[in-house]
Amino acid sequence: MSLFPYALARPLLFNMDPEKAHELTLEGIARLQHSPLTCLYGESRVEDPVTLAGINLANRVGLAAGLDKNARCIDGLAAMGFGLVEVGTVTPKAQAGNPKPRMFRLPTQQALINRLGFNNDGLNAFLNNVQKARFRDQRMNTPMRLGLNIGKNAATPIERATDDYLICLEGVYPHADYVTVNISSPNTQNLRSLQSDAALDALVGAVAERREQLAQHTGKRIPVFIKIAPDLDTAQIDVIATTLLRYGCDSEGKPNQAFGVIATNTTLSREAVTGLPHASEAGGLSGSPVLVSSNRVIARLREQLGAGFPIIGVGGILSGADAVSKIRAGADVVQIYTGLIYKGPALVREAAQAIKQMA
Repeated sequence: MSLFPYALARPLLFNMDPEKAHELTLEGIARLQHSPLTCLYGESRVEDPVTLAGINLANRVGLAAGLDKNARCIDGLAAMGFGLVEVGTVTPKAQAGNPKPRMFRLPTQQALINRLGFNNDGLNAFLNNVQKARFRDQRMNTPMRLGLNIGKNAATPIERATDDYLICLEGVYPHADYVTVNISSPNTQNLRSLQSDAALDALVGAVAERREQLAQHTGKRIPVFIKIAPDLDTAQIDVIATTLLRYGCDSEGKPNQAFGVIATNTTLSREAVTGLPHASEAGGLSGSPVLVSSNRVIARLREQLGAGFPIIGVGGILSGADAVSKIRAGADVVQIYTGLIYKGPALVREAAQAIKQMA
C-alpha cells in the first residue's frame, strides 16, 4: 500500500487544469521513480501469473497507452503493481498535438474527454527514454512487461500512414515485449479509416512482413496488437476479426501469437454524458461510460476469433468488478487509464485481486 493515499492528492489535482495536473503527476513520478520515495505511490503487486501471446505476465492488469506518451516514467509506473505497462503513442517526428485546452473532466460520470492528438517528442526521444528504464534489471525483481504503442504523424497523408507505422515499428521492435498499432484514436484526422477492410488488410500485411524481417534480424519474434475503437458495428468488428485471423493464425487455424487485439480506445458517443459540462467538447470520451460498449466489442471479437486469440480489454474500468466484467466478456488481460486518474494506484491492486479471485 502506498504511504501517501491518493484520496489526499486528488482534490489538489482536480482543482487544476486537467492537462497541467497530468503533466505535474508525470513530472513527480519521473523524479521519484529511481529513489526510495516510490513508496509514496507504489503498490505491492498481486501475483496472478498468466501467459498472453507468448508473454509471461505477473498479473492480468496493465496500464493503457496515453498516460506516458514519451516513456519517461516506465519504472515509476512499474512500481504501481502492473503486470504490463504500455507507453506512447509515439510518432516518427515530434508533434505538438491539437490546440489547448484539449482535456476535460466529467467527474459525475468518472470520465474524461481528450483531443490531445498524439502529442509527443518523437521516436528518437522516446527510444532514448525507453533505454534508460531499469525495470528489466534483475535486482529490481519486477517482471513487468512493456508495450510500445505506435502511430502516424498528423501531417502524414492517410495514404502514406503505413510508412509511419513501419518507421516506428523498426525503431521500437528491439525494446518491446509487444507493439501496439494504434489505428483508433479519434483525434488524428482519418485515422479510424484504417480499420476498414482493404486499408486494414494492407496495413496489417505490411506490418506482418516487416515484423518477420525484424524477427530474423533481432532473433526474437514479438507480438503485435491492433488497437480498435468502441464505435464499431457488428459487421465492422467481423471484418477486423477476419483480417486478424488471416495473419494471426497458423495453417490449422490456431493462434500463432503473431497478432492480438486491444479493445478499445475512446468513444465519440456522448449518449451517457449528454447535458453535462464539457460533454459537447470534441475528442474521445473515456472512463465509466465506455464500459458497456467496450465489453460489447470484446464479446463479439471473442465469438469471432475463438479461444486462444489474444485480447486485451480496456475501457471504463473503475473497480475490481469492472475489471472482472472485461474478463467475463472475453478479454485475457485488462488495461486501465482513466480509472487511475479517478481512483489512484490502489485500483491496480483492486482489479488484479478481483480477477485473481473470480470464480
